[in-house]
Amino acid sequence: MYSPTPADWNEVNRAHWDERVPLHVAGDFYDLDAFRTGQDPLRDFELAEVGDVGNRSLLHLQCHIGLDTLSWARHGAARVVGLDFSEPAVALARGLAHDLGLGTDRAAFVAADVYDAVAAVPDPSYDIVYTGVGALCWLPDIGRWAETVAALVAPGGFLYLSEFHPLTDVLDDETGSRITHDYFARDAWVEESAGSYAAEGAEFTHSRRVEWQHPVGEVVSALAGAGLRIEFLHEHDVSLFRRFGSFERRDGYFRFPADRPRIPLMYSIRARKD
Repeated sequence: MYSPTPADWNEVNRAHWDERVPLHVAGDFYDLDAFRTGQDPLRDFELAEVGDVGNRSLLHLQCHIGLDTLSWARHGAARVVGLDFSEPAVALARGLAHDLGLGTDRAAFVAADVYDAVAAVPDPSYDIVYTGVGALCWLPDIGRWAETVAALVAPGGFLYLSEFHPLTDVLDDETGSRITHDYFARDAWVEESAGSYAAEGAEFTHSRRVEWQHPVGEVVSALAGAGLRIEFLHEHDVSLFRRFGSFERRDGYFRFPADRPRIPLMYSIRARKD
């Protein structure tokens, strides 16, 4: 599945995500009805590690349909801005903000590529730049991403990244116990398959996607190289979806069975601009 990066990678991935928005809206994974009535999709460790967002501005890069973005507004952020390259996802996020009674002064959404975020977002900088899970694998150049993030963090502010651990990308899909891929691979991973994490088994016209692995060391080094100071790197033994067939659901997360040795399944970083 590894191959040189195809020239149309961005168009392929945008079509992939555009087509998935209606099914993600209709399915149980995001449960929009529950969200509208107050359900909080943010993870407990994210809330603890980000801390109080009261009276602060927050930019969410690669926000998809905006649930996490809007949740930070519910937690007291003075202004949230979400950015995503999928027009249908951004349109839905704007509709959700309207449903929650949040005007554009409190919650705004922008359709743009993440690498164009500095020019696309309405404000020159933000107290918090947040990137939610499952975002970095869609980007070929982590150095350019880190420079973009650093340009958007206000002095004294920070980036908070919560992401799936790249170790999970090299293990077999069924048991997660055998190394089957190269952790240090730099070529694109090009795959065509049915379904989605939020709509398993669904058939799509745009089933092809292009992704990249980014080892944790590469991400940390890119952020440090862009001038941000790493405050912490935490690893977590939980996942948000059934990444491996052997996973069990416990305490609201997916995990390996209790009798299995644990490995990191997610990680989080906070990096500050001094």
